Amino acid sequence: MLNKSHARPLAVLWDFGGVILTSPFEAFRIYEREAGLPEDFIRMLNARNADTNAWAKMERSEVSLAEFVALFEAEAVALGHKLDGWRVLKAISGDIRPQMVEALRRCRAAFRVACITNNMKHGEGPGMARSPDKAAAVAEVMTLFEYVVESSKLGFRKPDPRIYRHACELIGVPPAACVYLDDLGINLKPARALGMRTIKVGDPDMAIAELEAIVGIPLRG
Repeated sequence: MLNKSHARPLAVLWDFGGVILTSPFEAFRIYEREAGLPEDFIRMLNARNADTNAWAKMERSEVSLAEFVALFEAEAVALGHKLDGWRVLKAISGDIRPQMVEALRRCRAAFRVACITNNMKHGEGPGMARSPDKAAAVAEVMTLFEYVVESSKLGFRKPDPRIYRHACELIGVPPAACVYLDDLGINLKPARALGMRTIKVGDPDMAIAELEAIVGIPLRG
């Protein structure tokens, strides 16, 4: 969904996982089928008590990985299911979407660009890449952003409005002059409330087309 303002933006802000990287949700579903869990159980668990659950604590760096695994597994048991928290963590890291990287490169040449990501301090880089090859590829993409705003370093996470304001302060652009891309509606809502135009990323090519319509420059090679 887009805000009604038609002014040309000054900045484009990007989520990372689910936007620049493929979404982890399909990897979650594969594991759910393997483990005999209900479809989208992991996603539901992440959304339950969204500000105080194990996932939220991990992304604010309030717990270690081992503590997260114990808490997350306990939350699953409380709902009648068993899962392997370590296996869930392995599913977080997605694959780079080349078309999104190209759009980012082109936006970078014309607008201020920054990344706002909920992540954890453990792992290899903001994209949570775990293999050396993937870590290197993700690190290269991260250099395209002027700033990378990470929940694990700030101690607060999306959808807390503070994280969006912080990104805007870093780039020196008011929210009303920003476009924000995220794959989760819950993270887009506060961005819109601050005045940003927002794009929900499902199909990446459709999202890029929406972004082109806003920024007024070609974003595809």
